Amino acid sequence: MAMFTDPQAGRRFDAATHTRLMHEAKSAGSTSQAWLYLEAAHIVGQLHLRPHLQTHAHMLGLSLRTRDWPEAAGQMFRLALVPLGHLSGRLPLGNPGRSIVSAFEPMPVRPELADLIARASDH
Repeated sequence: MAMFTDPQAGRRFDAATHTRLMHEAKSAGSTSQAWLYLEAAHIVGQLHLRPHLQTHAHMLGLSLRTRDWPEAAGQMFRLALVPLGHLSGRLPLGNPGRSIVSAFEPMPVRPELADLIARASDH
């Protein structure tokens, strides 16, 4: 039984795409749009410690700015888990990184996130 899925099998980390998605999250016109960009950035950067931590830090910041306390608590938990996940090699690939989903569950990339990733990588 496969424990993890790799939605970007064969693809190397694309720092420019991650940077674009993070920038789009910061300049998004709505909180829901900012979350979508951050979720896409999480998927792109998840296999690399620094961008993974950076994405969760921005998710924590957004949850604090919007006073979403359950999400903030979930992001603090995830920030603590990121180094452990990287050390153990147990990363739930495809997971969008929000507290509304299990921190341990791999999942397929949602179509809207795959579309944002594709558009950000086309630049």
